[in-house]
Amino acid sequence: MSRDQLKLDDYLPYLVNRVGAALVATYTRRALAANKLSIDMWRVLAILSDNGGQRQIDLSSITSIEASTVSRIVTRLVRLGLVTRGRSETSNREVLVQLSPKGRALVKKLIPVALGLEDTAAGGVSAADLVQLKRTLRKIYANLANAQK
Repeated sequence: MSRDQLKLDDYLPYLVNRVGAALVATYTRRALAANKLSIDMWRVLAILSDNGGQRQIDLSSITSIEASTVSRIVTRLVRLGLVTRGRSETSNREVLVQLSPKGRALVKKLIPVALGLEDTAAGGVSAADLVQLKRTLRKIYANLANAQK
């Protein structure tokens, strides 16, 4: 194929977006909507569950969500009682976001649904291929992040 033609069903951004959109729609329908959560809210909760308390700016970086949007998400999660927001022990200027007990319980309930969806999505893909796919996607993301600098 020449460089002036584009076969959409073989175009990496299209394929990644298509898979991502299907995963988000399914997870939202199966678990998030009933808990009044968006996919971005879930990302924040999952990061806090995995990494402990985080500064809002770090949540923005880790989740790839713009800082102002993270701030609004955290405000909403505080209102839902899922996270707490307070001053860091090391700096009064830093805001630290942590899961509340209610947030921890919800994440514990949602993780099996997320992992089950990953299993469904990866059906028929060998464990080795799945490891390679994840490694490749991380590399592609790093390439794109470096290209923005």
